[in-house]
Amino acid sequence: MLPTLNGRLQSRILVTAILGGIWTLIITPVLPTGAPLGESYKTTFIILLTVIVLGVLWEFLYHFLQQFRWEKDWPTSWGLFTGINEGLLIWLLINLGWIPGVGQVPGWAFVIQFCTTWFLIWAVQNGPLRVPFIRWRFNGGRFL
Repeated sequence: MLPTLNGRLQSRILVTAILGGIWTLIITPVLPTGAPLGESYKTTFIILLTVIVLGVLWEFLYHFLQQFRWEKDWPTSWGLFTGINEGLLIWLLINLGWIPGVGQVPGWAFVIQFCTTWFLIWAVQNGPLRVPFIRWRFNGGRFL
């Protein structure tokens, strides 16, 4: 059974919030932001929250597009590549000043945070999480 839209949403929110939150706590002090640590944490967590909120919206678009594929899903690697369009959109929104609470973010700091967080989440969801949640696929991707 393939993950349902509801399951995809739950997985995205929970894994990004928990794993992304832990990773953001770890990586923020070493990011080249040039800002005080408290300000850096505020910015990186707002960006992480933006990834979650916009990610929910992206899932609706992905679900729509997947309906044109015969298996109603796409290869695992495509999940990794969706980070490109999601990252570019968030970067554009940051530069336009449309994300409240986020000022100027150095490009390398954003690239490092977003890409490592995205890869980590993708790798864990498609690897280690399948072991303890072996019935995840049978529940349509729902954790609860």
